Amino acid sequence: MPAPVTAEKTVYVVDDNAAVRRFLSGLIRSVGLRVETYATAQEFLDAYEAGSPGCLLLDIRMPGMSGLELQAELERREIDLPVIILTGHGDVKVAVHAMKAGAIDFIEKPFNNELLLHGLQKAIADSLRSGGARLRRQEILQRVETLTNRERQVLDIVAAGETNKGVARRLGISEKTVEIHRAKVMEKMQAKSLAELVKMAAVLEAE
Repeated sequence: MPAPVTAEKTVYVVDDNAAVRRFLSGLIRSVGLRVETYATAQEFLDAYEAGSPGCLLLDIRMPGMSGLELQAELERREIDLPVIILTGHGDVKVAVHAMKAGAIDFIEKPFNNELLLHGLQKAIADSLRSGGARLRRQEILQRVETLTNRERQVLDIVAAGETNKGVARRLGISEKTVEIHRAKVMEKMQAKSLAELVKMAAVLEAE
């Protein structure tokens, strides 16, 4: 389990759906985390005090400023908050883009409550210092070296948001073969989820 977090650290929820905000607020408070909710990206930007610790739980599709546009604005303002993306079914490619823009994780709706809370607690508890990031990059590179050429191709295409069917079409192999390669990639990269695999691939692209 992640280390306990201090009460001062806040989960900022930005989602245009009032019912989702109410549910998330209750869920997050149930594990002792402080939470603030906002209906729009602009509301969050207007209220956020620079330097306040915590993490941002962000819906990717919203009227006005989208989740991706808010990510870009955070970068412009040098606001360093860990971002977890909430995305609807079928938005994996958009979520991949968000990960490459710096999000640390994405969770698909409808989400698993326990998985979501674990991700939030980990995001708040982790301190992503530059030394730790360098070590993480080194570990990922070492794992990549264990992949075959075909497995590396599958990694790159899957991490770009393609389905198994899309990978099969691009590589001219069967979906069953893709599934075998993908399972091997997940095992060798020690990735427990697609989001984690995408994050690793984003680190590789930064090399």
